[in-house]
Amino acid sequence: MDKNIVIIGAGVSGLIAALQLEAYGYKPTIYEADTRVGGRVQSDTVNGYVLDRGFQVLLSAYPMAQKYLDYEKLSLKSFVSGSYIFKDGKRLCIGDPLRDVSLLGTTLFSSVGSFSDKIKVFKLKRMLHKKSIDAIFEAESITTLQYLQRFGFSNAIINDFFKPFFTGIFLETELSTSSRMFEFIFKMFGEGNAVIPQKGIQEIPNQLLNQLKNSEIKYKHKVKSVRDNTIILEDNTEVTLDYCIVATEASNIISNLSSTTLTWKSTQTLYFEVDASMVFPKYMIGLLAGNENSLINSISFPYSEANANRLLSVSVVKQHNLDETALLAQIKQELNTHFNITTLKHLKTYHIKNALPAIENVCYSVFPSETQLTNSIYLAGDTLLNGSLNAAMLSGELAAKAIHQKISGYME
Repeated sequence: MDKNIVIIGAGVSGLIAALQLEAYGYKPTIYEADTRVGGRVQSDTVNGYVLDRGFQVLLSAYPMAQKYLDYEKLSLKSFVSGSYIFKDGKRLCIGDPLRDVSLLGTTLFSSVGSFSDKIKVFKLKRMLHKKSIDAIFEAESITTLQYLQRFGFSNAIINDFFKPFFTGIFLETELSTSSRMFEFIFKMFGEGNAVIPQKGIQEIPNQLLNQLKNSEIKYKHKVKSVRDNTIILEDNTEVTLDYCIVATEASNIISNLSSTTLTWKSTQTLYFEVDASMVFPKYMIGLLAGNENSLINSISFPYSEANANRLLSVSVVKQHNLDETALLAQIKQELNTHFNITTLKHLKTYHIKNALPAIENVCYSVFPSETQLTNSIYLAGDTLLNGSLNAAMLSGELAAKAIHQKISGYME
């Protein structure tokens, strides 16, 4: 238990790795380049508003989130299981009437898809409820678009609902993401809620941090490179170690991985202050459908005590070459044209280049030993499995287990 174990990165993966190592009796040290924990899961406060860095939600059905997070202490606010669809100047509404009976009429009579499409959504939800997560990730992998077409969904509901909704999740506009990820995410939506902590998404890593008892975190310590039993910091300080978990993009700091640089999906999130009268009647996401020339993918009104329901979040996934001024002008124009929303004040724009890893061969989990890169270096992060908060948590746990198995010789 006196082994010197270093974790690089205090994102969700690194924090979970530290928690798991503490459970085994170790006292790891975390080196974090930032001044706080969270990695890609962070929030800022601007003009009294809590702004998440990119529109992010937690799916409450994630197995790893249920294992490591105290939902009650996070004071979660749940989105209603449905969406507002904005098309041709109209606001339509579809949702799950089994969860909210008030959505029954608007969903059945909505022009978003046919009645047959809505029956198929119910059948898909029921089928995936019975299908295990392991079975989902062992199934044939085709594109999400091919999967929806094979299931018999019409082009109308694919274009008006599935495409804008899952574009916001997968951060790509063609539904080319693996059908395994689609089934997994759709199952998680069906078995839980999309939620946001009342004080912002940053509360998730903050809660993990507060659970640590025997770990040391060294903030503003950027790691320049990693080799067996040594890490080199940006100021060229060398730190010796017995084991290292790299819980950040490894290709940037491990020389023999430099040729395998990961591809990332990007997104932009713009925040505005609006009049409270413009807030949606129900706490749902708004999707823009049927307009190929628009940049906006979705909008929402993030909830927190500080936001007073006047904060508008706008998500842009489509690639463009607009500068900040032109982007802002176009987004304001689209909000007015398609959503009938006039903004009062622009608060902040986030350009998130490394928002989600582009992984072709997604999996749910691996054996702990598969996180091992060398005798002393182990990898963690959603980049190992699939682009989800659940994967980030699971990979951190797996890397910690692998080190403990190496040290103790005990296989769980």
